[in-house]
Parts: sequence; structure tokens; C-alpha cells
Amino acid sequence: MSGYDEDSGGGSAGPDGPGPAEEPGGDPPRLGIAGLRLGHQIAAACALAVIAVAACVHVAMLFFHVAPSNTATKQHGDVIDEWIYPEFEQNWKLFAPNPLQQNIAVQARAELDTARGTVRTTDWYDLSAQDGARIDGNPLPSHTQQNELRRAWDFYVGSHDNQNRPVGLRGQLSETYVRRIAYMRLDRESPGGEGDEIVRVQVRSKTTNVRPPKWSEEKVSTKPVYRQLPWWTVTPDDLPLTGGADGKDTADEGRADAKGAGR
Repeated sequence: MSGYDEDSGGGSAGPDGPGPAEEPGGDPPRLGIAGLRLGHQIAAACALAVIAVAACVHVAMLFFHVAPSNTATKQHGDVIDEWIYPEFEQNWKLFAPNPLQQNIAVQARAELDTARGTVRTTDWYDLSAQDGARIDGNPLPSHTQQNELRRAWDFYVGSHDNQNRPVGLRGQLSETYVRRIAYMRLDRESPGGEGDEIVRVQVRSKTTNVRPPKWSEEKVSTKPVYRQLPWWTVTPDDLPLTGGADGKDTADEGRADAKGAGR
């Protein structure tokens, strides 16, 4: 007799051999958290809940940090700042700023020394309207037409107080930038006759409120408000790069500076 038991069906080859095959229709093995013991399942569930709550709080803090000012940020701004700074600081805006409800036009005029030895002041030139006319109907307007004048004026307003006094070095830089733009735009218009020279320029802004829609009960004044800057004397530095190279041009500009300073 061999030690082989026919009734066993060869299901076991010894203590170290493979166990009996899984019975058909049995429960599949449990995976993931479900395969853990009860105590481990409770710990894992608590950890996941803490992570989910922390993620929701973090997203909410970021939302209120980048959102426009509201009741929550006014009451709990300190808590939000303590959570955000310095590790999670955001320098971008989730929402666009409130739409501008004003039309701001930048205008300029020139004071000329005429060839006859007299002084003449031109009418105001609407530089913003000129840019608008070049953009209107143009499918590919240039960056200069769209932004040069607008950003230059924003730069000036942001670096000056209400009395047009510069605030720091950026204020002086913005003055030079606006003055050069105004001079070159006026010179391009050729406001004077032959032999006339631009010796001083003046810039102002014209701000007009946009009319509310017909269905709105809001009442706004449509009377324009002007912010007029003092006269600026043209210097050789204000000329284009092609100007001032000739000795005559430089001398003429020096005389213009002297005349403007004497006024």
C-alpha cells in the first residue's frame, strides 16, 4: 500500500504544500482599508476625515484671500492672513476688478514760438480719441495704440498726489514719460507752421461718468471733470532719438528752455 489516499483527491501534498483551492462562489479577498482590522480601519477613516477637512479649509482660505473685499474678509481678515502668509501667498487675482465706469481721455496742447517771434497756444488735442480711432475697426491693433498712453497716464496718477506732486523717484520718471509721449504726439500733428517750435506742453485728463442703463435708477453726473497738469518745458531729452544730434537743433532747444524758464 502506498501512502496515497485516493479519497483525499490529492488536495494536500504535505504540511508545506499548497492549501486547498478556494471554493467556487466564496467571498473575494478584502482590499484597501476594508482588509484592515477594525481598529486600523477606524484610525485610517479618522486620518482621511482630517485630511479632507484641512483641504476644504485651505481651499476656503485661498478663496477668501484672493476674492474681492467682502463681509467675511472684513471680519476675519487677520485669521485668513495668518493662514496664508507666508507659505501660501498668492499674487494673482481670482476675479477681475470692478469694471471701470468712467471714460478717461488724455489730452495735450502745445505752446509755440512762431517764426514771426510771437507765442501761440494750440487747441487741445485728444490723444486718447486718436488711439481709439486707430483701434476701431482694426483687427490687429498694435500694443502701443492700445496701452502706451493709457498705462503712461495710470503710471503718472499712481505716483503723484492730488496736487500733482511726485511721490518718490517713480513720480519723476512718470512725468518724463508722459511729457515725452505728449511732445512726440503733438510734434507728429505739426500744430504750427514752418519755423514754429514747440517749447512747452501741457497735459490734462477728461473724466466722464458712463451713463447707467435705462432700466437702472442710479443717478450720476455726466459733467466732465478735468485734471490739468502744469506746463512742462521741452528739453533736448524729450526729443526723439533722431533729434538734438545736430548742433543747430541743440542750440535751438537751449534757447527754448531759456524762454520757457523765464516765463
